[in-house]
Amino acid sequence: MFPQEIIRKKRNKQKLTAEEIKFFIDGLTKGEIADSQAAALTMAIFLNGFDKDETVALTLNMRDSGDVLHWDDLNGPAVDKHSSGGVGDKISLMLAPMIAACGGYVPMISGRGLGHTGGTLDKFDSIPGYQTLPDNNTFRKVVKEVGCAIIGQTGNLAPADKKIYAIRDVCGTVESIPLITASILSKKLAAGLDCLIMDLKCGNGAFMSSLEDGEALARSIVSVANDAGTKTRAIITDMNQVLGANVGNALEVREAVDYLKNLRRDPRLHEITLALCADLLVISKLAANENEARQKLQKALDSGAALEKFAAMVTALGGPADFCDNPDKYLPRAKIIRPVFAKKSGHVKAMQTRDIGMSIVGLKGGRVHPEQKLDYATGFSDFCQIGDPADKEHPLAVIHAQCEADYERAAAELQAAITVGAGKPVQNKSIIEKIG
Repeated sequence: MFPQEIIRKKRNKQKLTAEEIKFFIDGLTKGEIADSQAAALTMAIFLNGFDKDETVALTLNMRDSGDVLHWDDLNGPAVDKHSSGGVGDKISLMLAPMIAACGGYVPMISGRGLGHTGGTLDKFDSIPGYQTLPDNNTFRKVVKEVGCAIIGQTGNLAPADKKIYAIRDVCGTVESIPLITASILSKKLAAGLDCLIMDLKCGNGAFMSSLEDGEALARSIVSVANDAGTKTRAIITDMNQVLGANVGNALEVREAVDYLKNLRRDPRLHEITLALCADLLVISKLAANENEARQKLQKALDSGAALEKFAAMVTALGGPADFCDNPDKYLPRAKIIRPVFAKKSGHVKAMQTRDIGMSIVGLKGGRVHPEQKLDYATGFSDFCQIGDPADKEHPLAVIHAQCEADYERAAAELQAAITVGAGKPVQNKSIIEKIG
């Protein structure tokens, strides 16, 4: 077999065999197939698609490109959640310790920012000392002793996905249902999960902007994962506005800590977080039904047990022991912190959420190329939501930038991305549909 012939075949809209897909993934993993050839194949897949058989073969071969973990020594189910990507989405930071406080074990393997969306791993990189890439022994130890660990792809865990993920980010092939399915599930299946809950974002700030595409991705993931032996459900959630109050790596970590401390809980963020957690408790049989699940979760929050799990995870992975007590002592701070106001008074009617995510990239809080060093301090806090007043007393957001030019550019971008007008609009439903 030759990689160029496999690329040519998919370019010509022909179905690839499981053997051809295995050959390509094996060659990419071993360095025998060039990144440029992988980029060409991902573009061919983006344009011409993969059917279910091809997607299953791609997923399993990416999973088997490295180690596959097993959790037979745990006293409860190994479970996880994954989001298809959004702007301001920090749910993983709260969900993992909340589930751990309810008896589950969460070996969460996360990714970095992709396109206009923020990455969970980048958020944790803003915490001094936190090891986002520990060895497998450390990962296993933290999961077993704490109940949760949020890390990146360790040395030999789905290495083929790690290569393809970086290529997709910079080659315009992010929004492909087969590639998203294989990327997500190769990591999750390699993590040895019993159960998985998917948060599929839908709207102008998601990779799947239409409900039709969101449903297609949800069904693809649920179908492939369940066929592979991992109990999986999906919830389609709204991403037509920023999720939560803060956008940007360190700023989102701070919001997550405030959430767990019950200092501030954005209603939409809270609603979606509880829905995902509750479904995960039910499918993993840690709760008999949704009502019991929600009661357990609320108790974990009210008692401080979830906060304790988060603090223990941060410490066990090398972060400061008093991080949750003094987050401002450790999180980086931008040089300029200043509000931006709408050009006219009214209520927030709509926002182009993808453009807001790209504005974070412009502040160097997201990547233009795979090896770019991020500025973890930049972003937006106190972000407006649809229906909020926007006037001289109510800013659109507070911008965190490192220089005046960056502030001015971000301010203009937010003013252009957020529509303000007369009359208070109806809020979008946060939870659109459940699948699986």
